[in-house]
Amino acid sequence: MDSEIVTVELDANNSVKIHPFGATVISWICKGQEKLFVSSLSKMDGSKAVRGGIPVVFPNFGPWANGSQHGFARISWWTVAETSKQESNGCASIELHLKDNETTRTMWNHGFLLKYKVGIAKNELTTELSITNTGTDEFDFTTLLHTYLKVPDISTTTVTGFDGCLYHDKVAGVDNLKEERKEIVISQNVDAVYKNAGNVGGHLISTPVGNMRIEKHNLPDTVLWNPWSEKAMAMSDFDNEGYKRMICVEAGFVSERKLLSPNEVFTCSQKLISCGSAAI
Repeated sequence: MDSEIVTVELDANNSVKIHPFGATVISWICKGQEKLFVSSLSKMDGSKAVRGGIPVVFPNFGPWANGSQHGFARISWWTVAETSKQESNGCASIELHLKDNETTRTMWNHGFLLKYKVGIAKNELTTELSITNTGTDEFDFTTLLHTYLKVPDISTTTVTGFDGCLYHDKVAGVDNLKEERKEIVISQNVDAVYKNAGNVGGHLISTPVGNMRIEKHNLPDTVLWNPWSEKAMAMSDFDNEGYKRMICVEAGFVSERKLLSPNEVFTCSQKLISCGSAAI
C-alpha cells in the first residue's frame, strides 16, 4: 500500500523508501539514481513478501518446517518506532520494530524484539538489525539481509570477495566447494551460500557505469543469487527479463545457527557504498 511507505530524504537527490511490510527497503536513490532492484510485478499490498529491495530474513533462512520460507520477518507488518530524522553527522535515519505476537508464536513460540535502523548518508546506505531475546528460554536462529542490487547488464557485472571461501551450491546440491575465482561473472542460475565471505574488504560489485561496495558486520556469510531465465519465468512476481538487471549479494548469518540466551542482544549490519555516480 503506497500510503504505508515511509520516505527518508537526505536531500533532493538522495533518499530511501521503506515498506513497513517486512521493513523492506524498496528504494535507494543515490545522486538521483536508483540502486536497488524491485520487480515491477512485486506485490506491495502485504499479500506476499516484496520481490526486491532489501527484505529482512528471520528467524530462518531457506525452507522452514514451522512456516513460510525465510521466516516471518519479511511477511510481518513492522512498527515505525522512530520517524525520519536528520543527524548531526549529516545522515538521516529511521527505525522500525517487530516483536513477538500471536501470529509469530503460532510458528515460533519465543519472545523477541527486532529493531531495524535504516540510515542514509552521502553515497551510503546502512541497515542495522538488533535481535533481543525477551523471553525466558534460549532460542537459535539464522538471519540475512536479502539485498537485490540493480545492474545495467548481468553479463557485464562482476563481484568479488568470494575467492578461497567454501560454499554450498544449492542449484547443484553440492556442499563444501572451494571458490577459486577472484571475480565472478554470472551466466546461469546461481544460488550459492558462501561461508565467511567478504569479511576482509567486503564485496565489490562492478559494472561499466558504476560500482557498489558492501561492507558487513557480524554477518559472516554471503549468499549470491540470480534466478536466470527459466526460474524467473516460473515466478509470478518476477519480471521475465528482470534477471538481466539484478544481482543478489546477501549478507547473512546462515551457515550456522546463532544461539541467543534470555536478555541477550545480537546486532549485525551492512553498509552499501556507491562508488560511481552513473545510472545503473
